[in-house]
Amino acid sequence: MTPHNSARQPEHIPWAAILAGFCASLIGIGLARFAYTPLIPPLIAAGWFSADKVIYLGAANLAGYLIGALLARPLGRRLGNVPVLKTMMLLTAIAFFACGFPLSVGWFFGWRLLSGITGGVIMVLVAATLLPHIPASRRGLASGAIFLGLGIGIAGSGTLVPLLLGWGLQATWLGLGAIGLVLTALSWRGWPRHHHAQAAVASSGAEHPGFALKVFYVQYGLMAAALVPAMVFMVDYVARGLGRGAHVGALFWVLYGLGAIVGPVLYGQLGDKLGASKALRLVVVAQALVLAALLASNSLVSTAVATVMIGTFPPGIVPLALHKVHQLLPGDHQAQAATWSRATVVFASFQALAGYGYSYLFTRSGGSYHLLFALAVVALALILLGDGLLVLKTGRKTTTAEQA
Repeated sequence: MTPHNSARQPEHIPWAAILAGFCASLIGIGLARFAYTPLIPPLIAAGWFSADKVIYLGAANLAGYLIGALLARPLGRRLGNVPVLKTMMLLTAIAFFACGFPLSVGWFFGWRLLSGITGGVIMVLVAATLLPHIPASRRGLASGAIFLGLGIGIAGSGTLVPLLLGWGLQATWLGLGAIGLVLTALSWRGWPRHHHAQAAVASSGAEHPGFALKVFYVQYGLMAAALVPAMVFMVDYVARGLGRGAHVGALFWVLYGLGAIVGPVLYGQLGDKLGASKALRLVVVAQALVLAALLASNSLVSTAVATVMIGTFPPGIVPLALHKVHQLLPGDHQAQAATWSRATVVFASFQALAGYGYSYLFTRSGGSYHLLFALAVVALALILLGDGLLVLKTGRKTTTAEQA
């Protein structure tokens, strides 16, 4: 076994594989999760389910996402990453078709749960499958392109779904299923045909920075908590909080989606140029300032600008966080995959807990949007505090390595 050969870096970006990863993130997370948001009012209006049941069914996807993140690596080890990813994409498309037939609450819940499981599996495995084939200097850009699917899904939920609804609610679900099949077919032959030499690289003796990883897990969880208020309540804030009505609120979701399209590639390139730690720190500070500006002004123009900038955050932090994992565990693909899996579980857990927690506080506070946005600022400040603790704990040597 020669470490030099096993660690040999690829010299070009396999764009067909990047396209496959993009399609997977678009169907498994971008559409499976975010397309449900604009479908909530039509589901209630059409009498498919009561309002409380519709919200309950929406939570099924988040629960499934957590389950999928836990199952991903065992499935990948047993069956192979690429076959599992292809299967998850097919199952997501099937779940869309099944949701077009509201046979019962249990039926619908099961398929929404499955669509969450497939999303969690895809989130964990797509990076582990593709990034070892990407030059180290371009992994930020490549991961941004892969997870651009999240941003396109958010934008599509505000544009594509309303267009499909013109054909009816059932046709919308069937249309989403058809799109899922097209994306699956488009990506089918683009996946890498072999795994990079992970086992050999894993034995290279890389030193695992345990405390830095623990801090990262907490920080990534706090990022999940920080993005929930705008992601869940922004449309309602504009529609009811600012008194602009549902139509203007829907337009702001489109603005949020435009930011989401820009975020992954922009943040990924930022990570390539500055390093993951510096880029994450810059992004967190910028998001805190934007949220603070949102708290300080009720102007529709400033709120619109803030919405676009905030929209870059949910999909944009994914490639940066992934870049951070590769920075902390250089060259050790197995450790990177395991760490990313755990990070995804932490993110999903914090996001689910934050979703319920913010909803509870919103009700208890009499509908205070500003309280929720202020708590998001606090979460972002705690992320920066984590960087300070890391400096104090590990000293100047680790700080220099973190900033590399």
